[in-house]
This record gives sequence, C-alpha cells and structure tokens, in this order.
Amino acid sequence: MGAEGRFTVGLIGARGYVGAELIALLSQHPSFDIHVVSSRELAGKAVVDTVVGAPAGLKYTRLEPTDVADNPCDLWVLALPNGLSRLWVEAIDAAIAAGQAGQDTAIVDLSTDHRFDNTWSYGLPEIRRKHILNARRIANPGCYATGAQLGLYPVLDLLAGPAHVFGISGYSGAGTAPSPKNDPAVLKDNLIPYALTGHAHEREIRWQLGHQVHFMPHVAPFFRGITLTISFVLKEPVSLELLEARYRNAYRHEPLVRFGQEIPLVRDAGGKHGVQIGGLAVEATAGHAVIVVTLDNLLKGAATQGLQNMNLVCGLDELAGLRAML
Repeated sequence: MGAEGRFTVGLIGARGYVGAELIALLSQHPSFDIHVVSSRELAGKAVVDTVVGAPAGLKYTRLEPTDVADNPCDLWVLALPNGLSRLWVEAIDAAIAAGQAGQDTAIVDLSTDHRFDNTWSYGLPEIRRKHILNARRIANPGCYATGAQLGLYPVLDLLAGPAHVFGISGYSGAGTAPSPKNDPAVLKDNLIPYALTGHAHEREIRWQLGHQVHFMPHVAPFFRGITLTISFVLKEPVSLELLEARYRNAYRHEPLVRFGQEIPLVRDAGGKHGVQIGGLAVEATAGHAVIVVTLDNLLKGAATQGLQNMNLVCGLDELAGLRAML
C-alpha cells in the first residue's frame, strides 16, 4: 500500500456534511492524495466550489461500483447512507481478487453497515487501537456511540444494571435529506425527541461494550455538536476521587480525550477534533453517578475518527493531518 510514503484515497458519497469535512482534512494531510471523489448530485463540479482548500483541479465524479477496478486506490472511504455499502465492498473485493487492486487495499465505512460485523474492525481508537492496526476493513463508529462509549468505558466494570444516556445533537446529525429533524423552522425554540427505543446507536453501544444501555436521542436547533448526560448505578459506593482517577488514568495518553471537573459545554465542542468529559457527580451513599460528554458529531463523531483510522491502517502517526489543529 502506498508509494514513497504516500497513499491514494477514493471517497464515495461526498455530498453530505461528513464528506465535506473529510475532504477538508485530507486536503491538508501530509501523506494522503485524494484520487477520486464520487457524488451523483455534484458530478462535474469542482470540489473547491463546495469545500474550501480542496485541491485545485479535483472534480466530483459519478462513480459506480463497476468503476472501482479502473480507479485503484490504497484506501476507499464509504460515506454513503446506511444500507448502500455492500455493492462497493463487493466491487473492491472483486478488484483485489482479479489483481486490479492491491491486496492490502483498505476500506473505512462511515455508515452503520459493518458496525455489527465481527469480520470488520471497529474503529474507536481510544478503546480498540490494537485491533485497528494493520486491519483492512474498518467500521467507523457512530457519533453518539463514540461519546457514550468513551463516557462509560473507564467505569464499565463498576456498573450495576443499565446505564442511561440522554443525548442531544445538532441538526447536522440528521443529514442533508429534508426532514423535521433538520428543518430550522421546526427546530426553532424547540427540542425534538426521537427513536427513544431501539436506536441504532443504542444497539451499537450495547454490542461494543457488552453492557445494557438505554439511550434517548434528541435533536436541537444548533447545527453541530453533541452533548450526552450519562447516568449509572455502581455495584457499591465509590468516592468521587476514585472515579475521577479512573477517567484520568484511562485517557492520560489520549490527546483527543480530555477529562476535567467542569461540565463541558456543547457550544465549545463545535469545530473541535476531540472529546470533552467532565462534570462528574457522585451520590456516594446511593452508588449513583452522572457524567457529561461533548464532541463534534461531524468531526470526532465521524470525519476526524475516520482519519485516525486511515492513519492507523497505513502505519502513519494516528494524528497526522490533525496535530496542527489540536
């Protein structure tokens, strides 16, 4: 994979918000070259017209799965709506089998399609880094699921019963297809609860942590960012100091996860590449605790995390293309 330390990237489904964020990151990356950007709606247009700083001369194309063999890339990133990745994965696998693509061609899928597939590596580096290194099929985590897992992971062995996660996202999380969940007029002075049982991210959190979680998502009038208030009961009373030590130790070597005593604010998460965890409160006699997690749903919840995974599978510095912005 790669020649002279450089890697070619193909991005499929670049019209959405996450695709635009990823193009912006890749355009500044020291080791990645964008080879092709596919979008049916934007085909023929210059990428720089929609993404500031994109490489000059790069245009959106309308690529089909049958075109994969004629456009070999070291890395394919699938930024497609849920349920549409299968044909692309099959086409990439067929090109590899036919010798039309390298044996070490990698795929990072940003959709939900492979998050429950154990033949794919789950791409949450702060928890699954060793499983991502040298993997060739990466399922990028969901935005809510990223924050919830990072909020619960340090205390997972202390939990008694289900954790409860109350989440609020900016309306960019609802995508670009028109709906009440991304309509500013509907959201004005409003907060909309939705999918209060059985949400895909609820199932994802449970699957990955191996623990029961109840998740209640909401969408708010702001554009980007997520705040999660996580409530959990402990097997036995534990002091605030001990729990704080758990979080600090878990993430002391993780530059994209910051733990502090103050409650993190969602307005401070927008445009940031990391996760803020804080506001830990403990009702010691009842064995009950609450913590707050914030992140940008388009960045650490999607594009930033995708870039971390791309760096890892290519053997690069995990934060290549990000360090200057931290």
